[in-house]
Amino acid sequence: MTVSAEPRSLIDTLVPHQTARRLAWYALLALIGTAVLALSAKVKVPLWPVDASLQTLALFTIAAAFGRRLAVATVALYLLQGALGLPVFQGTPERGIGLAYMVGSTGGYLVGYVLAAAMVGWAADKGWDRNPFRLFGVMLVAELVLLALGALWLAYLFGFDKAFAYGVGPFIVTDLIKIALAAAIVPALWRLVRRLRPSVSDSP
Repeated sequence: MTVSAEPRSLIDTLVPHQTARRLAWYALLALIGTAVLALSAKVKVPLWPVDASLQTLALFTIAAAFGRRLAVATVALYLLQGALGLPVFQGTPERGIGLAYMVGSTGGYLVGYVLAAAMVGWAADKGWDRNPFRLFGVMLVAELVLLALGALWLAYLFGFDKAFAYGVGPFIVTDLIKIALAAAIVPALWRLVRRLRPSVSDSP
């Protein structure tokens, strides 16, 4: 049995269309995605109450390459790994592990990861991942949602004055750079794929 749906995201274009092999590839890619998210969380600049890391770059690149369903599944698996006590988050194990860590200062951002992955993945499914400017626009909106959820949770924990000062302000410039890089990487990969596989269409 083969999958009849037209491939849309970059990964959908590259993985085999035979159902069993496709599902196996999706499972492997989800695991690889969680490893990338975990490693990117550890490349960080210590700040209080939330460290700055490369995770935004990893998250948006994965979402744009994977498409909505696989991206959300990957982030959900990543959160499950963390909830089970694996040291996959930026502050684990030194700031705690498992659910106790997840309801700490980064809790709002972790929830925001799911929504941001869904938004950027949806755009990729629509074919917007071929255009860096359109993709950047979607990523920018997703970033605002991510920061807003993070700040709201920090406001609950520490008050509104500290929420913006420590949970939004330090990340504005660096996150803009990271989403610009992510918005450039995936369209560049599309161009490479089309060069190597001329049968791949320019249209979604």
